[in-house]
Amino acid sequence: MEIIGYVFVIIAFARLLAEGFERLGYPGFLGEITAGMILSAILIDMPRDQMALLAELGLFFLMISAGLEVTPEELHYAGKRTLPLYILTYGVMFLVTIPFTGWIISSDNIISAAILSTASAPIVLRLKRFFGSDFLHVALSYAVISEIFGLFLVYMVIRFHESPGDYGPILSSVLKDLVFVGTLLYINYLLGIKQKVRIIRFLRRLRSDEAVFGLFMVFSTSLAFISEEIGMHFSIGGFLAGLMMHSDLVGTKQYDRLTTIVSGVTYGIFAPIFFAWRGLNFETELSLVVIEFFAIIYTVRLALSALAVRKEGIPTSLVRGAGIASFGVLGLLMGEIGFVSGVLSEHMYAMASLASVLGIFASATLGRAVNHHQKKRASSAA
Repeated sequence: MEIIGYVFVIIAFARLLAEGFERLGYPGFLGEITAGMILSAILIDMPRDQMALLAELGLFFLMISAGLEVTPEELHYAGKRTLPLYILTYGVMFLVTIPFTGWIISSDNIISAAILSTASAPIVLRLKRFFGSDFLHVALSYAVISEIFGLFLVYMVIRFHESPGDYGPILSSVLKDLVFVGTLLYINYLLGIKQKVRIIRFLRRLRSDEAVFGLFMVFSTSLAFISEEIGMHFSIGGFLAGLMMHSDLVGTKQYDRLTTIVSGVTYGIFAPIFFAWRGLNFETELSLVVIEFFAIIYTVRLALSALAVRKEGIPTSLVRGAGIASFGVLGLLMGEIGFVSGVLSEHMYAMASLASVLGIFASATLGRAVNHHQKKRASSAA
């Protein structure tokens, strides 16, 4: 009952602030993070291990939802544009962090660059009406690729830290990861060609939405378990499960049934806990150096992104760039994993964490400013 009480308080307060942020024109998850920051000073005796488990479930469901947003074909098509952009962004962020680590290249730079190169899928969806339908899949693809590669880089650094000089197990683990992902995508391709009709007919025979959801949860948790066992983050297995359950494979009706339940469970229960938990564990420091760090990082990244995805008109190019340069909550998780594992210093963890949160606010604010400007111009023209 103690756990249930804490869960109730966190969800209720997180959703209350989320509604307030939505009314101000910001994504609700920013309110949920803020709720966590406020509650961190109040819920001092909270059972952290149990709440951490619920937050992990929140991440799992969020990655499933991200996978359901795109199809393998869209990810493949958009990845041709976004993967080079991600590599370029990561390289630039790596170089920009060097002056802040005393001109010494270390794991701090590798992980900080991974954190600072991510994009926020919720911000991308919030700004999608400025993008055009053709660019939405590109922006979502960047968000997905940046999150997966960011987690992968963090775990690679941790493995090198745990077994310095012994590269055999690390190469073996990377090979397992590639085989696992490649096999799943190939199976998905074969099923889409030969077994699609049978799968749709089978799912149609199921009488309830709960049965469809139950089968999907068995499938997604199995992939999550396998991905964790071979050295990947368990959430990547959840993302791959969502990626494979696209409407072309399971049928539009079954896809709608599935996404409705997953969305309700994710954003009604587990996502508020996950975002609030990130706020509860938020670590930062306020100083001139931290503000300078964020100002440089965001300016460089916004300019780079806007130039890379530019379209006619400065406002559209800026909003597209803001969508790509929206950082992301998953960056807070990467920083926490790196800090706890001893491969990210407390100073860089604090600076990268604050940059992630401020970057989300900055991109959302830029989108609101452009929206206000366009409305003002439209009313003047009328």
